[in-house]
Amino acid sequence: MNRAHKIRLYPNDKQATYLAKACGVARFAYNWALSEWKIAIETGEPISESVLRKRLNAVKPEKYPWMLEVTKCAPQLAIRKDLNNAFKNYYAKRAEFPKYRKKGADESFSLNNDSFLVQGKAIRIPKLGWVRMAEELRFDGKIIEATISQTANKWYVAIQVEMDTPPLATIDTIHAVGVDLGINALATLSDGTTIQGVRVSKSCEKKLRRLNKEMSRRQGGKKGEEKSKNYIKSKEKINRLYAKMANVRSDQTHKLTSELTQNYDLIGIEDLDVSEMMESHELAQSIADMSFYEFRRQLEYKAETANTHIVIADRWFASSKICNACGHKYNGLSLNTRKWTCQNCGTRHDRDINAAINLKNYAANHLQ
Repeated sequence: MNRAHKIRLYPNDKQATYLAKACGVARFAYNWALSEWKIAIETGEPISESVLRKRLNAVKPEKYPWMLEVTKCAPQLAIRKDLNNAFKNYYAKRAEFPKYRKKGADESFSLNNDSFLVQGKAIRIPKLGWVRMAEELRFDGKIIEATISQTANKWYVAIQVEMDTPPLATIDTIHAVGVDLGINALATLSDGTTIQGVRVSKSCEKKLRRLNKEMSRRQGGKKGEEKSKNYIKSKEKINRLYAKMANVRSDQTHKLTSELTQNYDLIGIEDLDVSEMMESHELAQSIADMSFYEFRRQLEYKAETANTHIVIADRWFASSKICNACGHKYNGLSLNTRKWTCQNCGTRHDRDINAAINLKNYAANHLQ
């Protein structure tokens, strides 16, 4: 089982320049290899990431000598890992055809485990030296790789560690809970607990609109104009605001998923079709704030290290419409109805709590 610990870096100006160069080299190598891969597809030539890496290494000293100023891992892993995985996902129909990376949007590069060293609150990067980290590495185990990235002018390193998978709790000692994700509340638990989510998009909406208007008035706001320093400053403000919004969403999701996996042995959740739900313009912003997909992703990987079973109900399981007392299904239940009474046994239900209880029961019945 692999876990990643993302840590803030504090490089000095010289180090930050090196990191930016390494990101540029990785981006160039990715785009160069993508162009070569496209040509190979059009001509029917057999191609692979290893062929592309050898091809780039052959021409790099003469055609692109500036690539030698940074670690060789930056271009090599951009092709071997990033581009190769992009095509694997494309051929498996999990993603669209790979696109070219853009400066300012894809600022990252990776390192092999034998090319860097972590000691305390510092990491040693090839051809650069030691860079300060905000904290020590949290996990114990074999270090697999590291990915250094930039977000809103801040540098981070995500260190991936291979850890032993602990045994799951025995069925006889299970403490279970059902979790119903929603729009009005981030989550409702089967014990009646309601966790309210932070609507960060709504709270930042006015500021984001103002900053976008400010940037559009600056020189560079129109297509073809040279970007002025004030335009770049406005763009950086927007990037910082987006980073803040992402951090708020991530914080609330991490706290809830950590609490659930630490306090329960069995968790029942439903398989939501997030991509289809996002197509609704009325719900898209709220769903983005609640981070349904990220909630499930974090819950599943944290469960591996917390002795926790995760059972995912089929997306067609009518958790809201089934009475948890008698099992009767109320097909006439509308989306706007928050409370309803079972026509069979007369039990009064809160829609979300009833759904959470049904998810808990579903998990208990389907646990193997």
